[in-house]
Formats: sequence, structure tokens, C-alpha cells
Amino acid sequence: MSITIAPHPSLVHRIVKFWHKHKWSYFFIAPSMILFFIFVAFPVAQAFVLAFHQVDLRSSSWVGLKNFQDLGSSKLFWSTMQHTLIYAVCVVAAWITSSLVVAALIQPLSNKIQSLYRGAFYLPNVTSIVIIALVWIWIFEPDYGFFNYLLTLIGLPKVLWLQNPDIALWSIVLSTILIVPGSGVVLYSAAMGAIPREYYEASDVEGANGLQKLLHITFPLLKPTTLYLTVIYTIAGFQIFERVYIMTGGGPINSTTTIVQLIFQTAFSDFNYGRASAQALILFAIIATFSFIQFKFLSTDVEY
Repeated sequence: MSITIAPHPSLVHRIVKFWHKHKWSYFFIAPSMILFFIFVAFPVAQAFVLAFHQVDLRSSSWVGLKNFQDLGSSKLFWSTMQHTLIYAVCVVAAWITSSLVVAALIQPLSNKIQSLYRGAFYLPNVTSIVIIALVWIWIFEPDYGFFNYLLTLIGLPKVLWLQNPDIALWSIVLSTILIVPGSGVVLYSAAMGAIPREYYEASDVEGANGLQKLLHITFPLLKPTTLYLTVIYTIAGFQIFERVYIMTGGGPINSTTTIVQLIFQTAFSDFNYGRASAQALILFAIIATFSFIQFKFLSTDVEY
């Protein structure tokens, strides 16, 4: 008795068969992929190359690690990194906390009321950051601003919120954390609503109180949402630009200049594209490091 073994299809035959089966899928995603490579992948690759060159409007020459060495000895660069780190840490902590608190407060309400609150908190997300920054400029205005008006009502002196180098950065942080992020409220609210009630019912049988339920049921099961929000808020915090650019322009005395604003100034005011690219690569490395640490400590295999 002989056994006939069918030959394996050739690689070319498998590719042709795969193409005939899935070609329309690639046609549909082609426009998005083309735009991605033109406006994302290619600029990133070009920035990596430019970081090792001395580039201006007239010439380009290979300088190796010189741009990075210059940044290492630049006091302005390290001060902008410090400003950015302070802003990011404060904003991420405040946004995660406020989103969680608001979501917990609206969770016992009916579905219609929850939807109303979710929409109300999400509304600022669709408002231009330029408009929000202009409103805060008026609030912080030293002569007729709303904050100084409140201070005069209780007999306190007026404060130069955006003009004092010692508090200008903290004023920008305050203007950010006072706005509860709608994305966090919506995601936390949805995640809380998806937690099975059986867990809480079982904890009631065991005699657990509200705090124990929060610490041992709610928080652990919200870790995937917390991880996602922490990562995107960290990225947004390190990429802060518009708010600072509109409210202070980086002043006074560079006390509010952030790393993205420094990149912008280096590239489009000083026309030093090599150094700007090196700054962008360092920012990318810092964000990637923070994201890795967050995934390391907040990732979980919990599903429900």
C-alpha cells in the first residue's frame, strides 16, 4: 500500500491565494496607511537622522552625538525638562484621582442621569484648547481677573498669577487640574458599570465594608482602565504646548517653558533642526520609559 503525499503549495502560490482572498481589505486601509507613512513614519525616521546632523537653512553635516552632548550641558534644556516633569506628574495624579472620584459619585445614579453627567464632563474635551487658555488668561488677569476678584472679597492682596516666575508654572498646572477630564470620567464610569454585581454581593455576605470593597474589588478590577488613562495622560502631560504657548509664551524668564515649546523654538525660531530633533528623541525616550514603567506596575490579566 503506497501513500501519496501531496506537495506543499509553493510560496508564490500561497501569496497569490492570500492576495486574492484579502486584497480588498488592503485597498480599504491603503489611504490611511499612505497618510501614516507620509505624515508619521517618514517624519519620525527623518528626525532620527537629523538628530545626528548639524542642520540649518543652508547646509547639513554629520556631527554624531554632538547635539546630545550640547543638550547635556544646557541649563535651559534641563530646566524645561523639570518644568515638563512637574506639570506631567501633577496633572496625571490629579486627573486620575478626579476622574475616579467623579465616576464613583455618579455610578449610583440612573442610566439617564449618568449619561447627562458624562456628556457634561466630556464637553470641554471637544472645546479648542486655545479658547480654554484664553478664558484662563482672563481668570488670571492681575487687575480684573476672576481669581483676584475673589481674593479682594476676602481682603487678600492681588496675585500676579502668570507674571510671577515663582508661581507661573503652578498657575498653569492649576488651570489644568481644575478641569476634570471627561475621557477619564466616561471610561471609569463604564468600567465600574461592567464590574459584576456578584463580587459585591459575595463581599456583603463576608461582612466587608464600603472601604474594603473599594480597595479589594473596585480598584483591582479598574487597573486596565487606570493603566490606559495613566499612559495617555502621561503622554499628554509631556507634550504640553498650546496652553503654555497661549498663556505665557514660556515666560516670565523661561519659568514656564516646556520641552515641546523648546523644540518648537529651536526648530522654527533658531532653525537648528538637528538639535530640535535630538530634543524630540530624548522626549520620545522619556515617554517610552515612563510608559514601560507604568505597564510594568499596572498591567494585569484581570478580565470581567
